[in-house]
Amino acid sequence: MKLTRRDLGKLAAAAIPGAELFAASQAWAQRAAKPNSKVAGVQIGLNVPYNFGGRDMNPDELLERILKMNVNAVEMRSQPVENFLGSPAANGQKADAETMRKWRSSVSMDRVAAFRKKYEDAGVLIEIVKYDGIYTMADAEVDYCFNLARTLGARAISCEIDAKHTQRIGQFADKHKLMVGYHGHAATTPEHWETAFSQARYNGANLDLGHFVAGNNMSPIPFMKQHHARITHVHVKDRKMKEGAVTPFGEGDTPIIEALRLIRDNKWPMQATIEFEYPVPAGSDRMTEIAKTIEYCRKALAS
Repeated sequence: MKLTRRDLGKLAAAAIPGAELFAASQAWAQRAAKPNSKVAGVQIGLNVPYNFGGRDMNPDELLERILKMNVNAVEMRSQPVENFLGSPAANGQKADAETMRKWRSSVSMDRVAAFRKKYEDAGVLIEIVKYDGIYTMADAEVDYCFNLARTLGARAISCEIDAKHTQRIGQFADKHKLMVGYHGHAATTPEHWETAFSQARYNGANLDLGHFVAGNNMSPIPFMKQHHARITHVHVKDRKMKEGAVTPFGEGDTPIIEALRLIRDNKWPMQATIEFEYPVPAGSDRMTEIAKTIEYCRKALAS
C-alpha cells in the first residue's frame, strides 16, 4: 500500500528536520537508561556496521553509533565480532582460508559471550548474525558460525541466497535448530526462497522489501502473508520498480508502511531491519539520514 497524500502530510508535519532529528535522537539516547526501538511490538533494527559505511568497525565505535540512534536490536555482521576475538583478518590484514579455518577452530566461546555481554549491558540485542563467504567454509567452520551466533544470543543467521548451497546450509540450520535467513536481491524470485524452504525446516528468508519490489515489480505483501513463519527479518529500504533506484523512504514504490503495519497487526516476531543504501543528500550526512529512516518507521508503526 502506497502512502496517500494525507499520510505523507501527516508524516511530514510530524517529522523533525534532518539535523534537528539527529540531535533529538542523540539527546533521547543520552536521557534514556537503555535504547528502545521497539514500537507497537515491532522491533526496528539496523544492519550494522553496513549502515555506517562498511563491513567492519571497531566494536566500541559501532556500539556508540547504535546507541546514538536509540536502537536496541541489530543484524550484526561477523567481522566486528571476529576482530574483537583476535581474528587474523583484523585491521585489514589478509588471511587465507586455511589460516581462518585454523583460527576459528581455536576460538573460545567465553570470549564470544563477553562480546554479547558488552552489547547487552548497553541494552543492544544481537538478533541476527550475517556471514559473508559461508558457502566456502568447511563443515566445522559452519558449525562454528551457528555456535557463535547462538552464543551471541541470536535467533538466526543470515547470508546471501545461492541455490547451489541452500540445501547444505539448511542441514546445519536443522542440526542447530537455528534459522538461516537467505538475503535476496532484485534477481531473487519467490520461487528461489520456496525451493530453500522445501530443503530444510530451518531455512528461511531475509526478505529485502526494496529489492523485491525492484526485481519482481510487485508488492512483497502477498509473500509476507504466505511465508511469514519463514521470514527471519525484513530489510527496510525504498526502491522503484523495474530495477529502479534506491530512494529516501516514502519516495519509491516500496510499501514500507503497509509492511510494517502488517508485522505489527499480526504480531509476527520478525525484525524490521533498516538497510541504509540511498545516496546521502548534499548538506546532510549518513547518521542524520539513518535517523530519518528510523523516525519514518517509528511514526508509521505508532499511527
